[in-house]
Amino acid sequence: MRPGPLLYFDGHATTPCDPRVVAAMLPYFTERFGNASSAQHPFGWAAREAVEHARGQVAALIGARLRDVVFTSGATESNNLAIAGAVRALRSRGRHVVTVATEHTAVLDVCAALEADGAIEVTRLGVDAGGLVDPAAVQAALRDDTVLVSVMAANNEIGVLQPLVEIGALVRARGAAFHVDAAQAAGKVAVDVEAIAADLLSISAHKFYGPKGAGALYVRRRGPAADLPPLHHGGGHERGLRSGTLNVPGIVGCGAAAEIARASMAGDAATLGALRDRLLDGLQARVDGVHLNGARAPRLPHNLNVRVDRVNGRELLIGLSDLSLSSGAACCTASAEPSHVLKALGLSDDAARASLRFGLIRGTTAADVDTVIDAVAGVVAALRR
Repeated sequence: MRPGPLLYFDGHATTPCDPRVVAAMLPYFTERFGNASSAQHPFGWAAREAVEHARGQVAALIGARLRDVVFTSGATESNNLAIAGAVRALRSRGRHVVTVATEHTAVLDVCAALEADGAIEVTRLGVDAGGLVDPAAVQAALRDDTVLVSVMAANNEIGVLQPLVEIGALVRARGAAFHVDAAQAAGKVAVDVEAIAADLLSISAHKFYGPKGAGALYVRRRGPAADLPPLHHGGGHERGLRSGTLNVPGIVGCGAAAEIARASMAGDAATLGALRDRLLDGLQARVDGVHLNGARAPRLPHNLNVRVDRVNGRELLIGLSDLSLSSGAACCTASAEPSHVLKALGLSDDAARASLRFGLIRGTTAADVDTVIDAVAGVVAALRR
């Protein structure tokens, strides 16, 4: 078996489960193993109580009402439930959907599938050189038959934060539903569903130091998506929106991670932002031709995405194989195609492939950053020779 990586800088793909989260989850595997739907005995009552407590913790993280939080397996399922469900719920009003070219594939692919079936017509907006969508472009794309607008909070590759307050106000004024994929933002930067006028919002626990396989969808019960239908049936769990036996340990972990993130967010952001800047400054000081991909601000504090001139991207990653980092989204690394996000910024195929995405995590140190700078500088120098 190959030894573990020297350093972990792939915090967008996933984060390590916080030991406090693991401790909160453990009793629900063994001692409190009841089914949350078992209403006739204490084992079920304890499980149900734990789920509702976690629902409150997640709601507090995103400024939501407790009853508007629906637990899922993560943001991919939440995105599918939100988009496909909203299209079905609102089809009597229209069939036009607006999204952005740099969205995660969990949004773009479901839109493409619905479009291929003839269920919707999709407008995909471009972004500027910094990766940001112009609210004026959103406003211009809105039509009388627009039923849904889907814009991510933070890009999973270049980390830029979209202007959701402005976009949400425009969408609400037109009476359409506003969906936000907040998988990368929740727990890292402040997300408030009221401030951004979100009707639907998706999160994944494993992006903010919780367990994999647990997440949530916020569904505003007083908006256009209030009558969201389920994607599958059988049991009526989660207020009829997500049937299936609840993953109680995962939900408990999701809630615990949300509470920890809410308390530590400001401190984490300051620490990781300073380290991220140290990494960028160090790379640019040591290596000629290092360029930032995406706007420097507003940006996730732990994200850095850079391209390196005059190197082969594949050879660069191979040379850095002792470091855990990537060239883009984990869900797309098997593809030979360059990142659709970086291409949307106007980068050539070669420049997109010669880009590195760094995702810092809690516990990353200045020494770790300096080690990465040394490693990149050494590999680039060797490749150029």
